[in-house]
Amino acid sequence: MEKRINAVGKQCPMPVILAKKALEESPEGSTVIVTVDNDIAVQNLGKLALQKGYGFLSKELNTNLFEVSMTAGRTEANKLSENPQVQDMEVPAEFSDIVVVLSSDKMGEGDEVLGKMLMKGFVFALTQLEQKPDTVLLFNNGAKLSCEGADTLNDLKTLEAGGSEILTCGTCLNHYGLEEQLAVGEVTNMYMIAETMMQAGKIIKP
Repeated sequence: MEKRINAVGKQCPMPVILAKKALEESPEGSTVIVTVDNDIAVQNLGKLALQKGYGFLSKELNTNLFEVSMTAGRTEANKLSENPQVQDMEVPAEFSDIVVVLSSDKMGEGDEVLGKMLMKGFVFALTQLEQKPDTVLLFNNGAKLSCEGADTLNDLKTLEAGGSEILTCGTCLNHYGLEEQLAVGEVTNMYMIAETMMQAGKIIKP
């Protein structure tokens, strides 16, 4: 069985997400062929294959045109990781939460347009992960991401619908004059932000 995906022109992380979904829905031994227009996308698909144990083959069809073949199914290493005897030690429940911290409406330093595009991609990617964050904390410029008009709003709503707690700093909303524009989640305070981060099993900050 073979399935083809045209991911030409699609921004990161869409090629990876489309390929991952197709492979998960395909029976073992099936091939998913993804067409992309840049080498970075090829590398990202290769990392997905390595992480999940999929077969992987890529070839350059033309300038800025690549074809990536991935085969569904897991390697022995992946199967071993599913054995309870080789799982990591269990983390105490009170310190097992995954907390995502968004303190800016941009991801990284440098070009502002690129930074906002990367942040949009990051928040969307969170909705596609098998393991969702337990809590998303938004403060400083990051508070703008949960307000009306933000291009991250729908993805944050998707996370909330899936069980993630979305908490935005009230002081930050007041500072930016956005207290009436919060469109997802709840208002929080610095004590709750500090407590949530202190009790987190893992903190993710892009």
